Amino acid sequence: MNRRYRKTIIAGNWKMNKTLTETKAFAEEFKPLLNRPRWCDVVLCVPFVNLQAAIRLFKDSKVSIAAENCHYESSGAYTGEVSAEMLKDIGVKYVIIGHSERRQYYNETDFTVNKKVRAALDAGLRPIICVGESLEQRELGVTMELIAYQVKCALSGVSAEKVRHVVFAYEPIWAIGTGKTATSQEAQDVCEFIRSIIRKLYGARVARAVTIQYGGSMNPKNAFELLGQPDVDGGLIGGASLKPDQFMEIINAANQD
Repeated sequence: MNRRYRKTIIAGNWKMNKTLTETKAFAEEFKPLLNRPRWCDVVLCVPFVNLQAAIRLFKDSKVSIAAENCHYESSGAYTGEVSAEMLKDIGVKYVIIGHSERRQYYNETDFTVNKKVRAALDAGLRPIICVGESLEQRELGVTMELIAYQVKCALSGVSAEKVRHVVFAYEPIWAIGTGKTATSQEAQDVCEFIRSIIRKLYGARVARAVTIQYGGSMNPKNAFELLGQPDVDGGLIGGASLKPDQFMEIINAANQD
């Protein structure tokens, strides 16, 4: 982490978990644990049906609420979809875009990711853009080439001013929900590489300002070491974010000196 230049952000991705009742119970247990984190911002990415309740439940705290997806059009005949403008209007601050599960199960491509990124930025949301490789791709030695391609596609047509509002999340697909985790050095290497791509596209000043998270089975046991790396500026947390005590331990790790 480098707090001199950029924010440290710990974001919990609930995926398709927690009913409205369970969201309320989480808030009741989690809010007393929050002692106004000194350094890191806290974000909860919740299912669409829980967004308004979560915004209300955390309105008197430092927690920002995020959506887990959005459409790239502002309106239209897209049954079942939600636009970035709709999210912004109810008070959402961030939105996850291009998560590997969206790419795998719902045919997200690097080009639709780019369209969603631009739509989110135009609406005033901060996109959390997910990039990452499969185990097969890592073993083939093409991780960096793939990451470069994903980053360049995601940022196509995005101005330097707007890139400052983007968050990247490096999530090796082989580590998501598997219990496997990239080593702290592997996470650092890829996060540093992502920053180098942004530097080539937009210059050093912009690159220094972009928050780059690590996601992929980050938990209370490995968070301190992962977050101690200079280019790992936070985490996109899956399973551990569903449990208030575990999520708080990761937040505390992000507040390390």
